[in-house]
Amino acid sequence: MKIVCVGAGSMAESMIHGWINKRIMKPEEISVMNRSDHDRLEFLSDEYGVNIVCPEKTELKDAHFILLAMKPKDVEAALSGIKDKLVGNTVILSVAAGVSIDTIQRHVGNFPVARAMPNTSAKIGKSATGVAWSKHVSLEQQHELRKLLSSIGSVTVVAEEQLHAVTGVAGSGPAYIYYFAEAMTEAAVANGLSHADAKKLVRQTFSGAAEMLQQEDFAELRIKVTSPNGTTAAGLKTLEENHFKETIGACVTAASQRSQELGKEFK
Repeated sequence: MKIVCVGAGSMAESMIHGWINKRIMKPEEISVMNRSDHDRLEFLSDEYGVNIVCPEKTELKDAHFILLAMKPKDVEAALSGIKDKLVGNTVILSVAAGVSIDTIQRHVGNFPVARAMPNTSAKIGKSATGVAWSKHVSLEQQHELRKLLSSIGSVTVVAEEQLHAVTGVAGSGPAYIYYFAEAMTEAAVANGLSHADAKKLVRQTFSGAAEMLQQEDFAELRIKVTSPNGTTAAGLKTLEENHFKETIGACVTAASQRSQELGKEFK
């Protein structure tokens, strides 16, 4: 199996790292290209052993999968640059937020197209990925897509219109958690801890809680650690008073709506 990554940013790198680390693909089976940043391609080649697409783009003709991994505004130019090189039954796998399957097919024709929304935790095999595909994607290709995506984390098959919500929750979600971790660290320092100790405690708190989330219901976990009139209850009361759930809801909705807007910008 061969894959050509069109776009070489952090998401492409995370997926490449995950595929190679999990031994789903060999470095020589992966090729990379982008619009102009050759230094970035050289870095990926040196770091992971992947190939750089040649000027004639002959690698595209042999590819089983084409990964579109660029900003939505750059998708049109990317498709224009590769559509004449596509042959056979190559599957186009897009991770560009908001850009619809129909839109991609209008630019390249009725090739099998899938859209996925992974996150950068793909780098350590822990992505939460949503995927949807067109009617042109065969059962065998669906199986291969699941295999590729499950190698970098969990996979949830959804209807295409639900990918906006997936983007708001899982695609952008790690950044919310990192921001929360920053805030907790700053609060710990403000309450007397050293920065080093604060970071250590916050890291382990998040790590342990993440493991617990895999085992029990979210609400039940919260209830178990919240003693009446205790310290946790006091902290949660403050979150409630400051409309924490509403803020998180607005955050996810804003990201989901932005995904929809990005799709409308590219036709």
